[in-house]
Amino acid sequence: MTETAKTLITAYYAAFNAGDTQVMLALLSEDVRHDINQGGTETGHDAFAVFLAEMARCYRETLTDIVILTDTTGTRAAAEYVVHGIYLASSEGLPEAHGQSYLLPGGAFFSIAGGKITRVANYYNLPDWLAQVA
Repeated sequence: MTETAKTLITAYYAAFNAGDTQVMLALLSEDVRHDINQGGTETGHDAFAVFLAEMARCYRETLTDIVILTDTTGTRAAAEYVVHGIYLASSEGLPEAHGQSYLLPGGAFFSIAGGKITRVANYYNLPDWLAQVA
């Protein structure tokens, strides 16, 4: 089961790096819970699709040095990575965008059931990101 979880998360990040939101969404359960870094929680496929569209509008990101860890049951996973990004368009409540580059460590936690990702919780250092794009 742990290999299945690792394969699922690997596919999720491969789709992220390819900018393939349709594949990302196909890997999620319909009622996926999304815990947004230093923000709220959204539930459902549609909310996640809106989030991904806003991310694509505002940021171009590639993840490198991805390390995926899974528990013995294959129902939980974690990932650590480095975000290489460009801030393309201003996002509400954040500084003005003008093509600033950033490099940021990040991580995520996942829950998995029925071969789908049921929870995604992303974490990164927001003050570090703000300093880089200021």
